[in-house]
Amino acid sequence: MTTLPATVFEKIIAGQLPADIVYKDDRVTAFRDIHPRAPTHILIVPNKVIATTDDIADGDEALIGHLVTVARDLARQEGIAKNGYRLIINCREHGGQEVYHLHIHLLGGRPLGPMVTDSPAGA
Repeated sequence: MTTLPATVFEKIIAGQLPADIVYKDDRVTAFRDIHPRAPTHILIVPNKVIATTDDIADGDEALIGHLVTVARDLARQEGIAKNGYRLIINCREHGGQEVYHLHIHLLGGRPLGPMVTDSPAGA
């Protein structure tokens, strides 16, 4: 049986890599993205490794809800809740997922524009 190498998020959670951690508890770690796409760009990550949204088990329901409530609380803490913010979860290659450890992007601090830009089918 082979084990996969730890993701960068696992290493951040374990304290093996530096990160600007803004929240941590026994279930979730949240830290600032090193390549922010908005003035506020925080990643909220379950401490339990779940590769993609497709890998969420029925028993993870409370954990996933906790991720969202932590995101809400961080949006309030960052002062972006009143004007609005975006939560994004990417899933696999076509969804734009780069790290295969489930995470929510919390983005805000400026108008974010459309979710997806139009492009010709198949482009």
